[in-house]
Amino acid sequence: MRHTGLFITFEGIDGAGKSSHIVTLAEAFRAQGHTVTLTREPGGTPLAETLRGILLNEAMDPLTETLLMFAARRDHLCQVIEPALAQGHVVLCDRFTDATFAYQGYGRGFDLTVLKTLEQWVQHTAAMDGAIRQPDLTLWFDVPAAVAAARLSQARVPDKFEAMPEAFFARVAQGYAQRCQEMPHRFVRLDGTQPMEAVWRQALQACVERGFLAEQMA
Repeated sequence: MRHTGLFITFEGIDGAGKSSHIVTLAEAFRAQGHTVTLTREPGGTPLAETLRGILLNEAMDPLTETLLMFAARRDHLCQVIEPALAQGHVVLCDRFTDATFAYQGYGRGFDLTVLKTLEQWVQHTAAMDGAIRQPDLTLWFDVPAAVAAARLSQARVPDKFEAMPEAFFARVAQGYAQRCQEMPHRFVRLDGTQPMEAVWRQALQACVERGFLAEQMA
């Protein structure tokens, strides 16, 4: 049996501003009577949060990094995402597999074929009748790498990814653009260079146009 919930992911390079809007969208869904599960990747469970600390701060080769990322994702799916969707929740997740393709695949240059194999293995769930779990909607906060780098320079002490050079973020942005091109049915590109309120209106409108939120929220 397929899930009755709704799975929305927030994606973008570090400094794109996506995290500023996920809580606001959760409030919009709750205002219309939905139960919302707010989560993140890597993370979302005690095990995955432990792996997050390792992934964001320890040096490792791209294969090790990728395997840890998918191990955290599998636990997250089994323990949080799938149970919430089965109960009809709206699941809002800060990053999911698109980030792995963008960061490890394009940013770090890891084999995309291996990533696609891991995606099939890890995201296969009984609820999907043989298909793999993918978001119902992915909000991609797109900003130029230079803009993101300028924002990060004013932020907290960076983790190992946030500390990467601008050229790395340019490759990551290219990865997101490629995923968007491959799966346009679930991706919505948001212009992250706009003022915060304008970006929020874009995100909200994407949900309204798909019937996920009622028009009056707009």
